[in-house]
Amino acid sequence: MGDVLALWLGSRAGIVLAATVGAGVLARDDRLPSFLERWQHWDAKLLVDIAKHGYDGDPAADPDQGLPAFFPGMPLALRLVHVIVPDWSLAGLLISLVAGMIAMVALARLADFEGPEGAGRRAVLALVLCPTAVFLFAGYTESLFLAFAIPAWLHARRQNWVAAGLLAAGASCVRITGLFLALALIVEFVMRRGRTGAVPWLFVPFVPLVLYSLYQHARTGDWLAWQHAQEAGWGRQMVWPWQSFWTTWQMATGDGQFAWAFRMELAGAVAGVAVVGWLLVARRWSEFVYVGLQVGALMFSAYYLSIPRAALLWWPLWVMLGRAGVRRRSVLLVYALVAGPLMVLNTMTFIEGAWAG
Repeated sequence: MGDVLALWLGSRAGIVLAATVGAGVLARDDRLPSFLERWQHWDAKLLVDIAKHGYDGDPAADPDQGLPAFFPGMPLALRLVHVIVPDWSLAGLLISLVAGMIAMVALARLADFEGPEGAGRRAVLALVLCPTAVFLFAGYTESLFLAFAIPAWLHARRQNWVAAGLLAAGASCVRITGLFLALALIVEFVMRRGRTGAVPWLFVPFVPLVLYSLYQHARTGDWLAWQHAQEAGWGRQMVWPWQSFWTTWQMATGDGQFAWAFRMELAGAVAGVAVVGWLLVARRWSEFVYVGLQVGALMFSAYYLSIPRAALLWWPLWVMLGRAGVRRRSVLLVYALVAGPLMVLNTMTFIEGAWAG
């Protein structure tokens, strides 16, 4: 796994270089924010606010209605690391660094388990070059979720259902995506005809979801506070998919400041549908459930939001690219030539405080 860790750490060094040298070159005023300040944007800042003040937010500022949309796993991790790392931004970066390391090793092992040999490091390369890979560096939830979810899936493939259930429960503490993982594990268990004695462990990933709903109900009186927070904070009501597509299309073809971001959302939606279609044709039913439910939820939203970022969590895509890269080196080469520049662009966009995901 040495080459996998080298890829991960090398890609982190590349982002550090982009965030220091690039930010200096593109600085538009005399004051350049410190390196750590450049990473306190959007969700990273909101997660720190929860870690510092709880779900009511900073008492000195207007309450953010979207805070309950974030599950407690990352804020709790921030509080824990903050005990020894005083700077909140640095704490978030360190969590993503270590969690990402675990996730990359697990991804490589999963891809090699699926075969052929060598698919693992190619899958990792594809993921770290993803256009939205900056969110694996920032103090976001993606790295921490993958550090639980991919090992859970690897254990499921090896039919170690106890470990799979416990690790998936960790993923459920971090993101609502843990619900889709839990459902996919049940499908995988049925397809592999797992032992009846392991059935109770398949329900463990639902426990954090229930407990979080109980907590928010005790706090707000709302059983679906996390869902209603998304509606209040980002206007993410459920609509028909053609309405969602049309709204996104109008924003992507307009002259607004977010036009390019919504063009990437459309591209992400196309990629998501393609991945779901491939999983369906390949009859990979459990992975179809995992990715398909995510793509469906995102495309039934009022408008496309964070689809390219959600792609970071679709490990069947990265395993597929890793396997394809073994058979045809040109596949990964072409992907890198297209995705790499976009990844750098999104990194620069994020550290300038603009919307990138």
